[in-house]
Amino acid sequence: QVQLVEAGGGLVQPGGSLRLSCAASGSIFSIHDMAWYRQAPGKQRELVATITNGGSTNYLDSVKGRFIISRDNAKNTVYLQLNSLKPEDTAVYYCKAEIFVTTLRPLDYWGRGTQVTVSS
Repeated sequence: QVQLVEAGGGLVQPGGSLRLSCAASGSIFSIHDMAWYRQAPGKQRELVATITNGGSTNYLDSVKGRFIISRDNAKNTVYLQLNSLKPEDTAVYYCKAEIFVTTLRPLDYWGRGTQVTVSS
């Protein structure tokens, strides 16, 4: 059925940058809201950024001014640009998409995550 695959994670020094991507594939009629979450070991998963199908965005306070969420609807892909990275940004980053697979109503789908490690 529907599959979301994240990419772009890795090891970066404090102050560095990464760009994450999440591509959706499968039986997709349309995609509405998309979002990025993150989860550090032993911690609760937290919402990092959201973007509507109209392009409106919202961010976690601690990442405002540093991260940018965007999307390419033609490619069924959402991106997260991470700038000025800090050690506390270390986590597994997950994407979520609200997707219509029928015309009835949308359902939430999750990727399996990509690791971001910020360390000197």
